[in-house]
Amino acid sequence: MFKKLLAWSAHLYTALGLVCAAGIALTIIRGGDEAFRLAFLLMIIATVIDTTDGWYARRVRVKEVLPGFDGRRLDDLIDFQTYTCLPLLLIWRAQLLPATQQWWLLLPLLASAYGFCQVAAKTADNYFLGFPSYWNIVALYLYLLRLPSAWALALIVVLALLTFVPSRYLYTTRGGRFGLLTNLFGSAWAIALLVLLWQWHAAPRSLLLGSLSFPVYYLGLSWWISIQYWYRWRAARAVQQAASLL
Repeated sequence: MFKKLLAWSAHLYTALGLVCAAGIALTIIRGGDEAFRLAFLLMIIATVIDTTDGWYARRVRVKEVLPGFDGRRLDDLIDFQTYTCLPLLLIWRAQLLPATQQWWLLLPLLASAYGFCQVAAKTADNYFLGFPSYWNIVALYLYLLRLPSAWALALIVVLALLTFVPSRYLYTTRGGRFGLLTNLFGSAWAIALLVLLWQWHAAPRSLLLGSLSFPVYYLGLSWWISIQYWYRWRAARAVQQAASLL
């Protein structure tokens, strides 16, 4: 009985992300600078829940104790809202793209649906395959940086298209070769984001620009790892082709 209570508490913890999603939706609908600020804070809380619930679920062995309840499906339902639908809704509601360009937001929406439905969206060696729908981060930086619309649109289109490219992206909560470094860097970055939200428009520009170092590190390292995989795959295929000719 105690094990079941613990297992259900793990699912309940995951479901708190849904509570955050409801709050995000309400604040976006309300609109305005302070409402968007609260929406971004709730997105960060939802992300913290998402990055820690898997560890807790594994600790209490939810799959063994409650085999009839699919926690991964619950997690995906919440993630699609908090990482994709609601951030894109915020981009639209905050008019971060001109009205004539807002229909382009359908592209990341559909691309993200494609990514979430991929059976191999997470590889056996603990990487995401394709851009992992971090539209909450994209929305935050577009809101704070206020890029020219052409740049903002280009960023959205490129990242959406990268969903279809089978590059590997760090899945840091599952460890891996760069897990410790990335988690430490990511923790410092999360603190920087909280300071940005606290100080909001009074935050120094240097803090905002400096905080971009983690997304740049994440993407750069992920692409470097993908290139290493591609070279290894090409070398292995060359060996196979040479062997077939013997």
